[in-house]
Amino acid sequence: MTDDLSGSNLAVSFRTGTGKNIMRTLAFTFGLLLGAGAAVADTVVGITSDMPSVMVETQNGPVEIARIQDTANEIAGEWAQTSRPCPNFCIQPMTPAAGIVTIGELELIEMLTDPDAMVVDSRTSDWFQGGTIPGAINIPYTYVVDELGQLGCEPDFDGWDCTDAKRVALFCNGIWCGQSPTAIRNMIEAGYPADRIFYYRGGMQVWRLLGLTVTDGS
Repeated sequence: MTDDLSGSNLAVSFRTGTGKNIMRTLAFTFGLLLGAGAAVADTVVGITSDMPSVMVETQNGPVEIARIQDTANEIAGEWAQTSRPCPNFCIQPMTPAAGIVTIGELELIEMLTDPDAMVVDSRTSDWFQGGTIPGAINIPYTYVVDELGQLGCEPDFDGWDCTDAKRVALFCNGIWCGQSPTAIRNMIEAGYPADRIFYYRGGMQVWRLLGLTVTDGS
C-alpha cells in the first residue's frame, strides 16, 4: 500500500480531511514564500545583494540602517561640495597612524552590530547634532583623551590603563576631515592600543553619498 494521493486515494483523503490539511499547508507555505519575495522585491537598493538593511542598537532604541530607495537621489548642499580650503580641510592619509586599520562601510556596520565594539563620531557636537551614523556615540576629538573610560580604559597614576580597551571605530566628516585622525593619534599617545582602533575614512560624506540612514544626534 502506498501513500500517494492520486486518483481514488485523493478523493478518500479529502473526505477524511487529510487532503484538505495538506492543501492548507501548501497554501500557507506558498503564501510565506510570496511574502518573502515581495519584501526582497521592495528593496531596490540594498546594502549588499543579500543584506537589504540591518538593525542596530542606539541610545534611543533600535534603528534600521538601509539605503535611500530612490535611484535618482543625489546628495546636495555642503555634502556635495568638492573643494574646501586647505589648510584646515586637507586630504587625509589612508592610515592616520602606524598600526591603525582603515575600514569601509561594511566593516563599520559589522562593528555597529557587535555589542563588544564601539563606534565614535569624533566631530564637535554641532556636527553630531546635525546628523550622525545610527549607533555612534559622540566624543569630540578635542577631549577624547578625557573620555577613554567610555571605551574600556581605567584611570591610573600615569593616566590610563587600556589593557581592556574595546575595539573602537572613529569617523568624522570625510576624507578631508582631520578630526578623527587627530583623535586617533591622541588616543595612541595616551596609551590606547593601536590594534584596537579602526578608522572609517569615508566618514559622513561617503555614508551620505551611499544613501545610508542618518539620524539626528539627540
